[in-house]
Amino acid sequence: MRAVRYDEFRDRPVLVDIPDPVCPPRGAVVSVHATGVCRSDWHAWQGHDDSVDLPHVPGHEFAGIVDAVGAEVTGFAPGDRVTAPFILACGRCAQCRAGAPQVCPDQHQPGFDLPGSWAEKVVVIEADHNLVALPDAIDMTLAAGLGCRVGTAYHAVRVQAAVAPGEQVAVFGCGGLGLACVMVARGAGAEVIAIDVSEHALTAAAELGASVIASGADVADRVREATGGGAHVTLDALGSAATARSAIGSLRPRGRHVQVGLLLGEDADPSLPMGRVIGQELQILGSHGLAVAEYRELLAEIASGRLDLGRTVGRLLELEDLPAAMLAMDRPPTTAGMTVARLR
Repeated sequence: MRAVRYDEFRDRPVLVDIPDPVCPPRGAVVSVHATGVCRSDWHAWQGHDDSVDLPHVPGHEFAGIVDAVGAEVTGFAPGDRVTAPFILACGRCAQCRAGAPQVCPDQHQPGFDLPGSWAEKVVVIEADHNLVALPDAIDMTLAAGLGCRVGTAYHAVRVQAAVAPGEQVAVFGCGGLGLACVMVARGAGAEVIAIDVSEHALTAAAELGASVIASGADVADRVREATGGGAHVTLDALGSAATARSAIGSLRPRGRHVQVGLLLGEDADPSLPMGRVIGQELQILGSHGLAVAEYRELLAEIASGRLDLGRTVGRLLELEDLPAAMLAMDRPPTTAGMTVARLR
C-alpha cells in the first residue's frame, strides 16, 4: 500500500510503498478514505512525543471502510463505514469500564505509538471497543475530523466545561480545533468570543457566529471588558503558556478554564496565575479526546444540523500532497479550518 513516512524527525516525509498491515485477532484493518492534517502530527514529526518510533507513518484522524476484522471481533464486518477516536483504549481496565476510555492507562494512538492514517490502510486495535459506526449521511471527508478536532472540542465544551445556554465562552486559537470549539459552544447556546492572531482565523470564527478579538498583550483585559467582568468558560485551543495564562486571566470569578491544546516543548510546564485561581475560585480542567460513548450524542447533533461540519473544513488534499502539508505547518496558517486528504 502507499503511505507517507518519515525516517528521521524533521526530515521531509516521503510517499512510499509498504506492506499492507496485518489484522490483529481483536482488531480491524480500515481502508482509509479520508485523513486529517493536525498540529499534533507536526509535534510528533518534530520529535516532541517520545512514544514515536522511527520510521513512522503519521496521521490520527480518519474515516473509511472496514477491510478486514480479526477472528475475535463480533461487532463489525468488512464493508462497514467507520471512524475511531484517536485514543484507542484497552476496553478492560477500570477507566474503560467506567466509561472514560479517553484516559485509559493502556491506551495507544495511531500516528504516535502505532502506524497512522496517512496511508491507504490503518489498523484499529480492540475494534469492538474502539470502532464507531458512521451513518451514511455523514461524508467521509467531514468524518475524518471527528476523532480528534471535533470530538476533542465536543468533549471539552459539552462534558468538561459543561457549557450552559447563555454562558459566555472565550476560545483562544482558531485553527481546526478552535473553530470546532466555537461551533460546539454555539450549538450549546453560548455566546462565543474567538481570539487569534490570524485575520483568516478570526474571519472564519466570525462566520460561525463568534465575536472576535485580535490577540495582543492586553487581550485578557479586552475579553473581561467585552464580557462584563470575564467569561464563564475559556478554552485554550492553541496550546501555549501565553494563551493558557491569557485564558485564565479572562475568566470571571468562579469561571472554568479548559486546557485543550497540547502544551509541549518549552511550554510543557507553564507558569500559571495560581493566586488568581485561588482568590477567585477558578477551575482548571484538562480535556483529552472523546469517549466512544459520547459519539452517539455528537453524531445526533451533526445529523440534526446543530453542528455543520462542512464549515470546519478548509483545504482538501490528496495523499501525495501530505509531505508538503507537514512542512507547511512550520509556518503560520494562511487558511482557516481543517486540512483533509481524500484517498478515495
